[in-house]
Amino acid sequence: MTFDIPPGEQRRLSLSRAAIVSSESIINMVVQVTSKIVIFENCYLNLFYKSVQSTLKMKYKRVLLKLSGESLQGNDNQGIDPGRLRYYANQIKELVHTEIETGIVIGGGNIFRGLKGSHDGFDRLKGDQMGMLATVINSLALESELLSIDCDARVFTSIRMEPVGELYNRDKVVKSMKQGTVCLFSGGTGNPFFTTDTAAALRAVETGCDALLKGTRVDGVYSDDPEKSEKAEKFDYISFNEVIARQLKVMDQTAFTMCRENNMPIIVFDMNTPGNLLKVVQGKKVGTLVSAG
Repeated sequence: MTFDIPPGEQRRLSLSRAAIVSSESIINMVVQVTSKIVIFENCYLNLFYKSVQSTLKMKYKRVLLKLSGESLQGNDNQGIDPGRLRYYANQIKELVHTEIETGIVIGGGNIFRGLKGSHDGFDRLKGDQMGMLATVINSLALESELLSIDCDARVFTSIRMEPVGELYNRDKVVKSMKQGTVCLFSGGTGNPFFTTDTAAALRAVETGCDALLKGTRVDGVYSDDPEKSEKAEKFDYISFNEVIARQLKVMDQTAFTMCRENNMPIIVFDMNTPGNLLKVVQGKKVGTLVSAG
């Protein structure tokens, strides 16, 4: 037996079937979108947790790294060695990846040293100004190397020198550091008769750094010159007062006094050992910590 379905009912059945198919499609789309959202959230949370964990492992959040100009010479003992420059840039990039806010001061001794120039007959004022320009050259070289490996960096100068670099401004610098930009402070303090050690201490205090890291070719502070005396004793920790009492050479007196008066810890370590820079900010036992105690 067959039944004839009235035309009106046929239209209603067709609409019902279309509605069911449409509903199933919508449900499938919702499920797919929801799945993608869940996957995205999981990825985001994993990245967030990794970021938090890496930050929690760090003892210092904002640091100033002091490098000597001579350290850029490599084995050539002159100018700037490209291999050494790349090595330093990669070490610094590791800090940025762990969200450490980083400032850098580089000396200019590989190009010109003002005090030595005065001994050779240069006017001390002019010699120091030439030394300041040497630090700008080194800072530009490191900035260029950092940018080439996708690490954001910016040179700030102590005296007006646009477009070579931006004039130093504490608030702009701190904002840039918070955004993950490596800030290179060039030109010393902008005044003669002050070393780049003093410039490093000044910028560290001004920008509210947690520590001043002095990267050298030796692995810390010793009781005597380790290259000359076999009895030289390495300190894992030493106070500011003991450094003064023992007359040890950590930084020049002006820089050291500034750190001492502002309770700015100094960590002297071997920058030429791979991984040391990251270990220092993690609070691992590397180099020598100089602090108030």
